Amino acid sequence: MTSIDPDEIAKFEAMAAEWWDPKGKFRPLHLMNPVRLDYIATQIAAEFGRDRKGARPFDGLRILDIGCGGGLVAEPMARLGADVVGADAAQGNIAVAGLHADQQGLAIDYRATTAEALADAGERFDVVMALEIVEHVADPGAFIATCRDLLRPGGLVIMSTLNRTAKSFGAAIIGAEWIMRWLPRGTHDWARFIKPDELAAMAATAGCNVVDRRGMVFNPIGFGWHLSDRDLSVNYILTARRPT
Repeated sequence: MTSIDPDEIAKFEAMAAEWWDPKGKFRPLHLMNPVRLDYIATQIAAEFGRDRKGARPFDGLRILDIGCGGGLVAEPMARLGADVVGADAAQGNIAVAGLHADQQGLAIDYRATTAEALADAGERFDVVMALEIVEHVADPGAFIATCRDLLRPGGLVIMSTLNRTAKSFGAAIIGAEWIMRWLPRGTHDWARFIKPDELAAMAATAGCNVVDRRGMVFNPIGFGWHLSDRDLSVNYILTARRPT
């Protein structure tokens, strides 16, 4: 069993070389990353009682970034002291991520593999991050169940994705793909976007308790992102916990 959709993998394989170009096809993720990282670090610190002001607050924590792409989130987690595994089904992404991490002097365990293969091998983590990947897998519910299997008791799964609304169609497809041309046309399939309640239900079915969810809102005037407790109409991020 695998959650991999070969057509979706091919899309990102074709763009792999551009992961670390802040003005390239992944510009939206570069702009989003500070807000996304702040949310993730806050959730991890709160759950595991860590002081974010320390030099390496996540020492001793094992974190999986599944669908890691070029390592935009894996690298900051490693700098915070975590033992990071970055996994992606696209070999091209792993090659780019590994080279960039070496250039930065970071020891990150990058693997061209799937969530299912890691679970079958008995791998376990304190935190599983599944960022901008749930809308690209073949079976989101089964994928989230696999993420649960990868967690140690009391561990967190943190997922970010796109809401299925008229506003998200306008922002992510018409805006980002058709007008701004940040991404090639067809990168996103609006029908595969997932509503927050749907994602929460999948997490609950998998046996995880949702502990937080926030919207990530883009300001086109200031060209920046911020978190919102109310506006989850386009991008959002959700944290769920595997019970002890």
